Amino acid sequence: MSAERFVRVGGVAHHVVVDGTGPVCVLSAGLAMSWFDWDPVVPLLAPYRTVVRFDRPGHGLSAPAPAAPSAAAEAHRIAGLLDALGLPGPATVVGHSLAGFHAEAFARMHPGRTAGLVLVDSSVEEHARVPAAPALRTAAVSGLGAVLTALGVPAAVGPLARRAAVRLSRHSGGDPAPAALVRRCYATSRVMNGALLENAHYRAVAAELLALRARSPLPAGLPVTVLAAPDGSPRWAERQRGLARRLGARFEAVEPSGHLMMLDRPDAVARAVLDLDQCDV
Repeated sequence: MSAERFVRVGGVAHHVVVDGTGPVCVLSAGLAMSWFDWDPVVPLLAPYRTVVRFDRPGHGLSAPAPAAPSAAAEAHRIAGLLDALGLPGPATVVGHSLAGFHAEAFARMHPGRTAGLVLVDSSVEEHARVPAAPALRTAAVSGLGAVLTALGVPAAVGPLARRAAVRLSRHSGGDPAPAALVRRCYATSRVMNGALLENAHYRAVAAELLALRARSPLPAGLPVTVLAAPDGSPRWAERQRGLARRLGARFEAVEPSGHLMMLDRPDAVARAVLDLDQCDV
């Protein structure tokens, strides 16, 4: 049975859901996604793992984001959440899309707390550079968010935009999330602003991770798996293979699956987590 709570990390209230027993596994979803997007995966993991799902600031039910994101801050956020939950032991961290940056950063910055790493159709940036004037970017998205909120855009468009994005990001099928949950999260300016802020600083986070790779190696022998959803795109598959080579990871092309692999192929995601102990990297 799920244990749902709010815990404070860095003074911000984070929405967290914990299921199951056993070694700890943290699930972190991509840009503008919520804890319930992992729902199909959890029943496959909970008999064998303590599964931790959380919403980053400005996502799901968590409080608004107080500052622009960074790779280091997101890595420390995962560590802080585990501390707040009383789960200090090594954890397998699963990062989807943008959260793949955060999961990898956690493994590099907290090697002693990392049992394994699974990247689910992770974002890949081979040559990212830090954009100029990050403060101006933050101010610009803050202003845009204020205008959109004043116009009533989140309530009018947010849930519809969520439904459309999920449909386009799957191999087949629509959005399985309950309408009440979608409206509770996506009709708010908080979630809209959180997504705008993360998107505005995407390249800065990617560039920070590239720098982190140069100075902080992954723990020796760490089992890592890269799951890719090429869905007919050879170029995307090759970029994901390149990521696996850079990380010394096992690579698997999961087909059929769209970008939201946790909805299309929860079996593949769960299997990748449970098989990490057998990975020969």
